[in-house]
Amino acid sequence: MIEKTVLDYLNDRITSVPSFMETPEDEPDEYIRIEKTGSSVENQIERATFAIQSYARSLYRAAEINEMVKEAMDSIYEIADVFTAYRNTDYNFTDEETKHYRYQAVYQIVY
Repeated sequence: MIEKTVLDYLNDRITSVPSFMETPEDEPDEYIRIEKTGSSVENQIERATFAIQSYARSLYRAAEINEMVKEAMDSIYEIADVFTAYRNTDYNFTDEETKHYRYQAVYQIVY
């Protein structure tokens, strides 16, 4: 399952900030949340789009975590299950409703 592959990879590569597939009940001050937003298959080649959100108590720190995410994800092809990954975009994605600072990086993964 590609979600577990990405989750495990980020937890291995970014040990200072935990990664989750859903918002933890006891939210830490800083964390990364991954979400698969879509997928497709063509000629038995699978693709998935991921939104990877970096949460922190300040906008600056959320941006720093986002940079760590991008550095890690730009090398995810190094693991056997992934052929390549393309960063579509990344941006400030502060949650206006909850007032949580976050950045979001969107990746297309071919596996």
